[in-house]
Amino acid sequence: MSWEKKSVLITGISGFVGSYLAEELLKRGANVYGIIRRRADGSKPKNLIERGICEDVTLLEGDLQDIASLANALDTAKPDAVFHLAAQSFVARSFQAPIETEQYNCVGTANLLEAIRVKNYDPVVVFAGSSEEYGLVVFSKMQYEQLKKKYHTIFPEPVSIPEVPIAETNPLRPMSPYAVSKIYGDFLMRDYYHSFGIKTVVSRAFNHEGAGRGPVFVTSEITRQVMRLRFGEADRLVIGDVSSFRDWSHVKDIVNGYLLLAEKGSHGDVYNQGSMRMNSVLSYILLSLEEAGWKVYAVETLNGEKRIENPTDISNAPFFGVSFEKTRVDEMLLSGELSYSLADRGLIVYTDKGEITIDFDEKRFRPSDVPVLMADTSKIKKLGFDVKYTVKDIIRDQLNYYLSAENRA
Repeated sequence: MSWEKKSVLITGISGFVGSYLAEELLKRGANVYGIIRRRADGSKPKNLIERGICEDVTLLEGDLQDIASLANALDTAKPDAVFHLAAQSFVARSFQAPIETEQYNCVGTANLLEAIRVKNYDPVVVFAGSSEEYGLVVFSKMQYEQLKKKYHTIFPEPVSIPEVPIAETNPLRPMSPYAVSKIYGDFLMRDYYHSFGIKTVVSRAFNHEGAGRGPVFVTSEITRQVMRLRFGEADRLVIGDVSSFRDWSHVKDIVNGYLLLAEKGSHGDVYNQGSMRMNSVLSYILLSLEEAGWKVYAVETLNGEKRIENPTDISNAPFFGVSFEKTRVDEMLLSGELSYSLADRGLIVYTDKGEITIDFDEKRFRPSDVPVLMADTSKIKKLGFDVKYTVKDIIRDQLNYYLSAENRA
């Protein structure tokens, strides 16, 4: 599909991903419309200002809770494609406000699909699902036993171990109200294809980051704190669980994946998006420190019991049958040689410029968490998907964003 002169409607256009998607669509010659909530002060969305595209997109007032406003937006845009990105997308907030998350993500998605059906429009609809839908992923027999002890029940039980890399056929074991809400939307999209012929495609994108990512997300919190440390505005880092692994992609790779799915994805189908690599939160911290100018020599728990020399040394040794770039500390965490918990209280990072303290904050640990996420992207690669950016590229872009004192505040 050529995007030249195509009409595209984006829900969540003012969000982090929506603004990048709009920018790319404009570069490809599309006419871009976006739904935003009414702003009492009439101000323009910050993400669109940062992308420099405020005057190039057509913003339509609307709300996912108001089906009439969605119908009006469809009448104006008459879209060839709809990208449904709008959501309450912060996992931690979904624990604090589960009903809000359900209303916006579940009912809002139903309203959008129903408006398209009733108004008899025929766009391709790409839904922003989430890797969080997979939830509790089993990657070793030892971890399985630990999970059984902690949660008592794992459903569905794993057919084989490891369940990594995660294919679209992996069991869905959501571990947050946010993840449950995304499963609802995921299934609803496919039902509207089978029941009503709406041309839906579901993207289950794994974590995607870059400059302008919201400060409540862990990669932004890490890079913001690192730059505050760099400018003498803080004397330590404060973080939650450092042992979780995520498949981190650059937002621009994910945006290109969305466009590819609209062009070539099979309607009614589901596709993972990711980088087919994973790194721990601790690695993201240590690599961010190094990109910001520190040379990391060692990391040690505050009680001195666990010390790792050269923790950022890079290896491409295969794990789960996949070769990908990871740090020494990643390898040790994945193999079970190393673990961290709240009981360790924190870490000391030894660098060429002195020691850096990382405090573990109990409030930042979730009631339930997803330990490991790594995408099997074989399916979308058959459509031509390719990863262009490394984890260090992502970190570099985020650190550059926080060079601005206004963004660090």
